[in-house]
This record gives sequence, structure tokens and C-alpha cells, in this order.
Amino acid sequence: MSSEIPSDLIYTEAHEWVRETGDGVVRIGVTDHAQSQLGDVVFVQLPSVGDEVAAGDALGEIESTKSVSDLFAPVAGEVVAVNEALDAGPELVNSGPYAEGWIADLRLAEGVTLDGLLDAEAYRRLTDDA
Repeated sequence: MSSEIPSDLIYTEAHEWVRETGDGVVRIGVTDHAQSQLGDVVFVQLPSVGDEVAAGDALGEIESTKSVSDLFAPVAGEVVAVNEALDAGPELVNSGPYAEGWIADLRLAEGVTLDGLLDAEAYRRLTDDA
């Protein structure tokens, strides 16, 4: 069964998605492929609002019944919001990875672009080869 890969998002090779929300802010989460590989998510360690991150920095962790995986910042920026609903309902990552299961919002650092991230077709090729 192939994973859901919305065409309006951009992706990382670490199986995270990025959605531009306007004013230099992006919302990030883990992809449907990632949540299906993880299994049942039981805990999400969120970053703190105000954290400054570089691309590739660990933002937090997702713990599932199978493993613990780091969440990585897809771009450099400042955490401006986190999905506090995940504290009480980490399973939202499984049930709605592109909606209510989002992880955090980042304000892009000055000069940062989303160039170099994957479009939906490139991400589909990556997961098809996995």
C-alpha cells in the first residue's frame, strides 16, 4: 500500500513534510510513510517555543511501540508554535499526520529558502525505492 503524499507539500529525505503558512513561517510534521513505519506513536517530545534551530538539528523525538526516532529541523529558524495537542494525544501523528498531527511551526531564519527540499514526486520516488 502506498503512502499518502499530498502534492501541495514539500518533503525531506528524513520523512518530514513542510507546508508554507505565510509570513515566512512553515509548519512541519512527519509523513504518512514515516508514521506507518514507526507504528503506534505513544509519546512526542516537542521543541520549545523560542528555540533557534539549524537545518538538520534535532527538534524533539517521536516514541512509538517500535522505536524512538529524532525529529529533525528541515530548515533553519525559530520555533514559533508547537502542537500541544500531542502531549495528550500523540496518536494524532498516526491518525492525521498532515493535519491535526503536525509537530511545530518555524519562522525561517533570514535568507533561508526551501530550495533543496523534495517535491511530492521526488519524495514518492524516495519512498518507492525504500
